[in-house]
Amino acid sequence: MPAAHAEVPVLIVGSGPVGLTARALLERWGVRTLLVEIHGELSPFPRARLVNVRSMEIYRHLGLAAKITADAFAPEFGRIRFRDTIHDRDFATAAMIGVNAPVPESPVIGVVTSQDRLEPTLLAAADAPVRFGVELIELSEEAECVVALLVDHRRGEETRVRARYVLAADGANSTVRQRLGIDTTGPGAMGGFTTVVFDADLSRWCAHQPAGVYFTAHGLFAPLYPEGGWAWFVPTPEDAARTDWPELVSRALSPGADVRADVSRVQHWVMNAFVAERFRHGRTLLTGDAAHAIPIVGGLGMNTGIADVHNLCWKLAGVLHGWAEPSLLDTYETERQPVAHRTLRQAVANTKLMLDVQNRRRDQLRTGEGVSAQVELPWSERYFGQLGLVLGTTYHSDTDTDTDTDTSPEPSAPGPDYLPTPQPGHRMPHFWLTPDRSTLDAVGEWFTLLTPDPVHWEGHLTAPWPLRIEPLPRELTDLCEIGPHGALLIRPDGHIGARWRDR
Repeated sequence: MPAAHAEVPVLIVGSGPVGLTARALLERWGVRTLLVEIHGELSPFPRARLVNVRSMEIYRHLGLAAKITADAFAPEFGRIRFRDTIHDRDFATAAMIGVNAPVPESPVIGVVTSQDRLEPTLLAAADAPVRFGVELIELSEEAECVVALLVDHRRGEETRVRARYVLAADGANSTVRQRLGIDTTGPGAMGGFTTVVFDADLSRWCAHQPAGVYFTAHGLFAPLYPEGGWAWFVPTPEDAARTDWPELVSRALSPGADVRADVSRVQHWVMNAFVAERFRHGRTLLTGDAAHAIPIVGGLGMNTGIADVHNLCWKLAGVLHGWAEPSLLDTYETERQPVAHRTLRQAVANTKLMLDVQNRRRDQLRTGEGVSAQVELPWSERYFGQLGLVLGTTYHSDTDTDTDTDTSPEPSAPGPDYLPTPQPGHRMPHFWLTPDRSTLDAVGEWFTLLTPDPVHWEGHLTAPWPLRIEPLPRELTDLCEIGPHGALLIRPDGHIGARWRDR
């Protein structure tokens, strides 16, 4: 039977948080999409566990932050605890900065929540069609579009979709990336792991010392939802098919203690670590894990993908609406690929630091220092906030403009700490314009010109792209490093595109 035909401006492949966020962003920017997902429903597994402060800023723009926060854990769960077993006292602990409490650098805080709790909220955030149980089996590019052959496994039907652009958000084993022949760089597969979802009453050991993650000598334990449920992350045993998972989890929870785990789901997966050599192939763009697979330690992978589509979708909208040249899409790879490489290095460093903590503990027990002794963490208290990485991302572009660049120091690669700066290429610093409105809230489906003198700029600035002029309180001019007639031009993704110190 011949395939039916359909046309759409953007075809999104993959219904994880990255694909669903792209769908919501593109709808806000007036772009029609079709999202297809090979599986029959949203994933039932918890997977990613952290929505960081930058992602929550993006969800604030979409009007989703309050809902996500309401479904998530309380801020006191924004902490990591290290224990010999889940029932022992902490031998080390660290806060997740930007999650455990508000920070002055942002109008929001991140949350600890499970991916399967987040995804339904993202799915409901847009009206664009989503087709589950649909697989992309062929992809070819023509002069003005990409042609994708889709198979609906429920109905046994084929559809040939002509899309102006394809956004691949189909995971680390991306079918789209493989069909395009795009290679990856990095360590690759770092081992097989298993996630076991279970119920057990652990309140006597954890209720008075909540955490988003408990690292133990017997695996990593994480509470799943405020109302209950747990996940255990552990290297996959050799004979996984014959493993008695309830017995194994129960022994890992508390060797010798009477704790019984009621196992509901078991998922085997591979921890990957790579970055795609290209993020773009013609009219197809890779995002999220399809573009970069980040190890889980530090909660960076999903959040990096959310930042990808926040960078990309306004550019797609500009090209499709005609106020931007197609060459603007080239900046997606030049801006986001270096971020992916930095993030991968950070995640690998996180893993080594975690192993260092456990090695220190083993040395401590071997030398007889006692189970009550503390382990000094090999990082600063702000380390796992990683604000420098998530808020300090800088985009270097030929289009960035500073009218006094000689006095602006070259920004360095972001580190653990974050120092807000109004230099072009950086995320606009958060300042309160009113008691409940941030400079970040001034950004939307448009470019924003922040200036203490709107009347002057209304008569002197014309632009081919959507633009709003926003008054900047004069008490903020020094913080923005501009004079009484200066201005900052903010891109739709919140990064500073240009600065005029005065005019």
